[in-house]
Amino acid sequence: MHELTTLDNGLRVLTVTLPHVQSVSLGFFLGVGSRYESAPVAGISHFCEHMLFKGTQRRPTPLEIAEAIEGRGGMVNASTGVETTLYWAKVAAAHMPEALDVLSDMLLHARFDPPEIEKERAVIVEEINYSLDSPDSLAQILVTDMQWPDHALGRDVAGSRETVTAMDRVSLVEFVRAHYLPGATILGLAGQVTHREALELVESHLSGWQPGPPMLWDPAPLDHDGPAVQVVHRDTEQAHLAFSFSGPSRRDPDRYAVRLLNTILGEGMRCRLFQEVREKLGLAYTVDSYVTTLQDAGAVGIYAGVGVERGADAIRAILNQLDRLRQELVAEDELAKAKEFVRGRLALSMEDSFAQAAWYARQELMGPQVLEPEEAVAQTEAVQAADIQRVAAVLFHPNRLNLAVVGPYDDDGQKIREAVQF
Repeated sequence: MHELTTLDNGLRVLTVTLPHVQSVSLGFFLGVGSRYESAPVAGISHFCEHMLFKGTQRRPTPLEIAEAIEGRGGMVNASTGVETTLYWAKVAAAHMPEALDVLSDMLLHARFDPPEIEKERAVIVEEINYSLDSPDSLAQILVTDMQWPDHALGRDVAGSRETVTAMDRVSLVEFVRAHYLPGATILGLAGQVTHREALELVESHLSGWQPGPPMLWDPAPLDHDGPAVQVVHRDTEQAHLAFSFSGPSRRDPDRYAVRLLNTILGEGMRCRLFQEVREKLGLAYTVDSYVTTLQDAGAVGIYAGVGVERGADAIRAILNQLDRLRQELVAEDELAKAKEFVRGRLALSMEDSFAQAAWYARQELMGPQVLEPEEAVAQTEAVQAADIQRVAAVLFHPNRLNLAVVGPYDDDGQKIREAVQF
């Protein structure tokens, strides 16, 4: 169970008391990410996230920030996504006040020192170069752009070399001022901490955080007619296949059916894709699927790294498995095992204090409602085989297919394109 209090400035403080652990995990979950960016500043959320670690007024150097938490045996990190940005730490319970002080200081008093901006600009450009040089990452970047062309959802979270190179200090500082708002933030804490203790500390550090008007984002674009196939030549030893289909949003009741569909299709070693594409046909070392759910959109994706000469065979094998989900009911024993998989993975994840904080904080921030783990399991248990077949028929319609292929194909991938039929 969790407790929630909203401060006068709109900041929501959420706690999960876990008296059996010796640590506290705390994270600022901010409702800002790459979909809030205009095209000229693509990647600015990610750039700002990096810069918050580069010094504050009280801790002028990156080492001082790291030392304040890692020097006490703790961990500190951050991440930027499409709709959220997260700053988090995990420390022994006795050091929770220091960890909160450090993260609060970073959020409210980052220096954005010009020499540090230039150093970090170079680091981020190399991060982008690394992604573009990694064929599996490149395939994913390409297929995401195909899924949501000419839209913020389709752009890489890190931005491009051109946009990152063009950003200046004024734009970075202004972006933080406009988007890092208490009303769009959840501070989640889980571990050996009480709600009252957390509130007292938060009031002393963050009650002066000034609110502002919420920032808006552009709705996801409508589906485009497909199938769409893009083949990009790279001198690789493998062909890298990235499929993407429009999926349900996090507000769609069918998200539970799609979660189970994904488990059956591409999670773990007992899933259909692994057993068919790798174990039976020997076409790939890596093959799996995933689900992305956003506020108004989503995606179901598949990735496989396959032998170059057998790329078309792998595509046909994968599409056959998708068609099978459309045409046949999942057997009851397979469905029962998928439900047990979801229950078990959730139970394992909730043994971690940060996972407990994130479970409630992300739901509180993004909606549509805050469910206890047991309630989410009950929603999953209610899914029937007919529900999975019904959503598969919608998801895996040929017109919704996007496929990006990266590999050493010189003929525009004609055989690859011919394989896209189901």
